[in-house]
Formats: sequence, C-alpha cells, structure tokens
Amino acid sequence: MDEALFNAAPKKARIEIIPLIDVVFFLLATFVLFTLSLDKIESIEIPLPKGGEPREAEDLTIYLQTTDHGLFHWKLGRTSPAEQLTASELGPRLETYRRSVANPRVLINGDDRAPFSETIRALDAVRLARIREVSLETVRN
Repeated sequence: MDEALFNAAPKKARIEIIPLIDVVFFLLATFVLFTLSLDKIESIEIPLPKGGEPREAEDLTIYLQTTDHGLFHWKLGRTSPAEQLTASELGPRLETYRRSVANPRVLINGDDRAPFSETIRALDAVRLARIREVSLETVRN
C-alpha cells in the first residue's frame, strides 16, 4: 500500500483567489471611508466682472510715405486720409505727435519712384523728434 502512495501522481498546487478578493475589498472600503471623513473644501464666492464687447485698439501709428518729389504723405492710423507735407513741416509735426501720444510709433514707406535719400530724410526727422519706435515698410513685388 505504501507503494501506491508513491506511484500516484503528485497533486498540483491551487491558488486560492477568495482571500485576495477579501483583502482588495477591505482596502477599497478603508479608502472610501477615509475619503468620506475628509473635511469639505469651502470656497468664497467672488463676483467676477462681466465681459463686454471687445474694443478695437485705436491705431495711433503715423504712416509716413515718401515721394519722388520730396514730399511726404502723413496718415494717423491706417484709415485716416493722407495729408501732404513738405520736409520743413515734417519735423515740427513729428514733435507735436510725440508730445501728444503716450507711445509714439512711425512706419515709413517709400514710393516706388522715390529715391532712398527721401526715406533717410524721414528717418532723420523721426530721430530728431526723439521717437524710438520706427519701422521701415518694404513691399515685395
């Protein structure tokens, strides 16, 4: 009879999953009870400002165009009509503009037929008026 015990096939090991499920449910219940016992976060109601229609910023840039006749076309913003100025009128006009606007900006554009010396004259007038923000507009044909 002892031989029958030795010749019998060995039993395979079984993994019991029920104790594992018990441990997982215990941890889940502990986590739920712990989170329910936390203090609730209290907040203060803050009245927020109401939004309105977005306003477009007013364009106070000077658009200065040089011509081949030694004249300058002066525009305050893109939509205003252009005024014609001579070189002697340009300096005082730029000084007045610098004093009247908080952040003076000048954009210089040269006419196709205007020599570059007219653009340099405009740049010199802007520099003498102590306007720091100046740009040259170039157009690719």
